[in-house]
Amino acid sequence: MASANQVQITIPKDNADRNEVDEFDYSQRSQWLRAAILGANDGLVSIASLMMGVGAVKDDVKAMILTGFAGLCAGACSMAIGEFVSVYSQLDIERAQMKRVAGINGTSEESGKNMPNPFQAAFASAIAFSLGAVVPLLAAAFVTEYEVRLAVVVAATTLMLVVFGWVGAVLGKTRVGRSCGRVLVGGWMAMAITFGLTRLLGASGLEM
Repeated sequence: MASANQVQITIPKDNADRNEVDEFDYSQRSQWLRAAILGANDGLVSIASLMMGVGAVKDDVKAMILTGFAGLCAGACSMAIGEFVSVYSQLDIERAQMKRVAGINGTSEESGKNMPNPFQAAFASAIAFSLGAVVPLLAAAFVTEYEVRLAVVVAATTLMLVVFGWVGAVLGKTRVGRSCGRVLVGGWMAMAITFGLTRLLGASGLEM
């Protein structure tokens, strides 16, 4: 039993839990989050812009779908290969650095923690790209009216751009408005430029 001159202090358990939450390093998410968001956003914007470009000179829904599907396959493979090469280069650099440190310290080489995985990064990028690319394809697949089809593709792409921006901001604990604004403006610009330049080229007399 504590005496009258002694003060007993109890540290609430929830404070310790709160400190553990506050000390979580969100930068640990940066690698896979960057690959996933980049892949999905790239797939969405690339395929939507490609389909808008075709739609600028042709009103055939089959041409838009086939072009978009070809872009999905090519883009997913390109993203996977690019991410694999990039991450594998990073892995080689980190392994070489570990060897140098081990040689200087006179210790045996040890495998580092959280080493990048090229295969995992390549697979994640390809899947993310494909998921983003599917959105404009599905949006255009069931719309026969030409003008309505273009509007639906733009609307669906806009919605998903906002979603991707919001997800990236929430998972990375950054500002939602700024994140959504960046991806939204970038996506609109890509679609508008592709549509405008293709329309201009088609008006010059070049036919598909």
